[in-house]
Amino acid sequence: MLKRPFHLGSLKLPSNIFCAPLAGCSDLPFRRMTSAYQPGLIYCEMIKMDALVRHDPHTYRLLDFEADMHPIGAQLCGSKPGLAGKSAKILEEQGVDVIELNCGCPVDKVTKDGSGSGLLRNLPLIGEILVNLIAAVKIPVTVKIRAGWDEESIVGPEIVQIAEKAGAQAIAVHGRTREQGYKGSANWDWIRDCKQAAKNILVIGNGDLFDAASVERMFSHTGCDAVLLSRGTFGTPWIIEDIYRHLSGELSVSRTPYDYRDALLQHLEFVSLYHPPRKAAMDLRRIGCWYLKKGQGTRQLRELLNKSRTLEEIRELIRNYAWHETDFSTPEVEASTLL
Repeated sequence: MLKRPFHLGSLKLPSNIFCAPLAGCSDLPFRRMTSAYQPGLIYCEMIKMDALVRHDPHTYRLLDFEADMHPIGAQLCGSKPGLAGKSAKILEEQGVDVIELNCGCPVDKVTKDGSGSGLLRNLPLIGEILVNLIAAVKIPVTVKIRAGWDEESIVGPEIVQIAEKAGAQAIAVHGRTREQGYKGSANWDWIRDCKQAAKNILVIGNGDLFDAASVERMFSHTGCDAVLLSRGTFGTPWIIEDIYRHLSGELSVSRTPYDYRDALLQHLEFVSLYHPPRKAAMDLRRIGCWYLKKGQGTRQLRELLNKSRTLEEIRELIRNYAWHETDFSTPEVEASTLL
């Protein structure tokens, strides 16, 4: 299960507990929060090959990271093999440690040109893109997939073989189809099937990992080599520490309402330092819900945050709230509803 350290090709990682790229969420402030708990690998937000090769400033900003965030990965989205090598070389020059090809994003604006989950309908193209990526760089290349486009076309094991032949170091498998989006439960059997199909390539399990116990079940059920945390990191950046302690047989840490308050205030400060005031305030409405939906007695604060307009107003609301009247031991909603 837990491996510390963990090797991805020639790259030595702190562990086999990774944090996924989350479009619109895992920006620099978000990664400052999670990196404090020393995951094995964290990723910048997904970027498009086309935008990267034309040196789009917004795309480069998505790649912002700090020295203490290593090891760090970048995830590429695109369906043009001719851009793959160029994109990979740029990322390597930017100093990232791992490059991942996205074959999992389910949103229409990504799949319409055959990118993201769209590649699940063109398996030879996945292999061609991976070959171009791997030939262009010296750092490890991985691939992230969903199990298939729909339940009638589960192609995970086949892609495992394609990725292995191309020379990819690992494949992350999300146990849902593109058709599912984020609905329903992840089918870990599909991840297990990918692991059984693998000869040398590492298999990373992803989907419905919201606490340390679910990570242990994922390892046991699938036999995967590593896990990739996604929405489970929303509002609980310490989930990484919780997993380390649980899988090492150590006592868990009891998180108080004040831990949630302090983490939210810290996240607020990181956001306010990185984004313009208006965007920062808008982001904090959403970020606040990540932290607060997991507790009882926080509904009023959530409503007030959603009406707030300035960072100072948000800061004062959080500081002055009656945290002693909240309870985070029995969440109001399931974590899977937080996106």
